[in-house]
Amino acid sequence: MLQSRMGVLGFGNMGKALVLGLLQKGTFPKNHIKVYDPDTTKQQEAQALGLQIAHTYADLLDESDVVLVACKPQNITEVLEGIRPALNHDCLIISIAAGISTEFIRKHLGENVRVIRVMPNTPALVLSGAAGIALGQGCGEAEEQIAKEIFNAVGVCEVVPEEQMDVVTALSGSGPAYFFYMVECMTKAAVAHGLKEAQATRLAAQTLLGAGLLLDRSGESAEQLRARVTSKGGTTEAALKCFMESGFDQLVAKAIEAAAKRSKELGK
Repeated sequence: MLQSRMGVLGFGNMGKALVLGLLQKGTFPKNHIKVYDPDTTKQQEAQALGLQIAHTYADLLDESDVVLVACKPQNITEVLEGIRPALNHDCLIISIAAGISTEFIRKHLGENVRVIRVMPNTPALVLSGAAGIALGQGCGEAEEQIAKEIFNAVGVCEVVPEEQMDVVTALSGSGPAYFFYMVECMTKAAVAHGLKEAQATRLAAQTLLGAGLLLDRSGESAEQLRARVTSKGGTTEAALKCFMESGFDQLVAKAIEAAAKRSKELGK
């Protein structure tokens, strides 16, 4: 359990998912987390979890050793300019705003501010998140360890050079939505062939969950596992042939490229 005090700036989907995961894991004592969000509904959600509410930036930053910036990237400039006057001590800034560089944040908060950029994803809510971590200038092993403790508590994390964060955003940050869409499509197709929707959804979700766990725990590559379950002339081969002939690999590559490009645009 970390004894640091964490301020959470923004209690939207991602901020809330992270906090719920951290509470479930017991990474922070509940009374060591304080939340700031101008939305009264979000405030009520945080209070319902037993969290402290800050009504001003100064109130949030006053006792926080770590500040999780979880606002929308479109609002980042306004938020940074708002918190700058309240930065009256040496707290660590961890930003999960998609596409926003550590340099951009330091430009607004001051060159001496320590900033870590992280791209998490919503499965952190069920302690199965995947996050990329990039250390800003002035951050070392101590800061890296804090970030790792926070994000390993709700899944796994990888430290990468900041120039690779846009592709991390496209891969694991946005990635859960790709799988949700896959389940939607698989479910609709199965229902069209007579299966009940609830049954199809459960089977599809468990199939993706099981495949992910097998890939994670087997020590084999996705290509090896795919080959192992693809019998010549069988049903799996028939489906994969359809995927390949339809250019599925090119479609995935195009989607990743589009997401990474958008991440870059958000940082400008």
